[in-house]
Amino acid sequence: MIVESRKYFVVLTLAALALRLFFYTRFPHVTGDSLIYGDIARNWLDHGVFGLSRAGGPEATWIRLPGYPAFLAACFVLFGREHYHAVLLTQIVIDVAGCFVIADLARRTVSDRAGCFAFLLAALCPFTANYTAAPLTETLSIFFVAVALDCAVAGFMALDEGRASWKAWAVCALAVAAGILLRPDGGILLVAIGLFLLWRMWRRPAERVRLFWAGALILLVSVAPLAPWTVRNWRAFHQFQPLAPRYANDADEFVPSGFDKWMRTWAADYTATEDVYWQVPGDDVDLNLLPPRAFDTEQQRAQTEALFAEYGKTHYISPELNARFEALADERVRSHPLRYYVGLPLARVVDMWVRPRTEMLPLDSHWWDFPGDPHDSILATAWGVLNLLFLLAAVMGVVRGPRPRYLALMLLFVALRSAFLGTLENPEPRYTLECYPVVFVLGGAWIAGWRRAKPAGGTASG
Repeated sequence: MIVESRKYFVVLTLAALALRLFFYTRFPHVTGDSLIYGDIARNWLDHGVFGLSRAGGPEATWIRLPGYPAFLAACFVLFGREHYHAVLLTQIVIDVAGCFVIADLARRTVSDRAGCFAFLLAALCPFTANYTAAPLTETLSIFFVAVALDCAVAGFMALDEGRASWKAWAVCALAVAAGILLRPDGGILLVAIGLFLLWRMWRRPAERVRLFWAGALILLVSVAPLAPWTVRNWRAFHQFQPLAPRYANDADEFVPSGFDKWMRTWAADYTATEDVYWQVPGDDVDLNLLPPRAFDTEQQRAQTEALFAEYGKTHYISPELNARFEALADERVRSHPLRYYVGLPLARVVDMWVRPRTEMLPLDSHWWDFPGDPHDSILATAWGVLNLLFLLAAVMGVVRGPRPRYLALMLLFVALRSAFLGTLENPEPRYTLECYPVVFVLGGAWIAGWRRAKPAGGTASG
């Protein structure tokens, strides 16, 4: 079968659109974060204030970077205020366009055949397609990661051929800048590219001048859009804030850092986020949902119950209560430092990569509860197996090959992002989706390396 054909891409493009329209029609998902982004975009358009609606009018905020609110504002201008359906349809188009960028990345680094199969995986992956049906940053972030990697590869290939491709480096830098403006962790890709450039400078002295100027261009263009944002934050809040706060808090908002640290002493999977982290503040917490690892002793169990009894009176973490949570967290860290600094971060990373990606579907996140909810458990398990197949293909692309050129750059980005995600107290599977362009390229490379089995024996004589 010759897959390098126009018909192949037309059919798969239609299939990609159909898959995304299925999620758009059946599982549109406007979250609390979506409404926050939308509120900021509307106030930005209507009042010229990058802020949130309050009783006395919009108030300036810095809890989100301006990238996604700007995207929503553009959609609202073009298609009508708070017309989220138009936003989702636009994201579908962007995501399908990203499939072509991923195919080009695989073509450059492996072969035309690998590009075709990478396109297949990207077009039919339900996990990235699912997020086009939510007004969140994921779709745009994935797209700009793919563009940045593709252009970085184009730049390195030009250097290998003895020439400089400043256009490729410039577009790479713009894509990195867009990723940073969408999410603060978008800067991880900038770090990965920078480290890879430094490694190339060490290995190839003859290229150092061109590599230096390429790195300087990427750094300058990537961080330049943050300058007006930083100045704006200084003028509005009198604080230096070049990105957005880690806990998405306003300048005068109290952060329960002690409670967050306590979460990191036991949280290992997404259910901890749903069952506990998202309930505080404002809602009751069912302590029966806490796993055994949340208590090292009966005394700690009693302390935890007392803390949540106190919390239940107001559904708010006061500074005093926060200090008590921090004291409990410190005790647990002292008792098991390896668990806190190594074991649990590793467990959170593994969970974000391999658990069934059902968070955007009407399925119970406790996917292993077959006796309690067999329907959801069976569907979630099937979803999880599908995710494992994508990851298996990527792993085989590294182990068996054919390995892409500049594989170190791709794996460095995945490793740095995964290491960062391990530090979070709220492990959400969506945070690994920005790495899926690499998953598709590696999977496409492995599939492209398959060979048809040769018939056993020789030709029969008659």
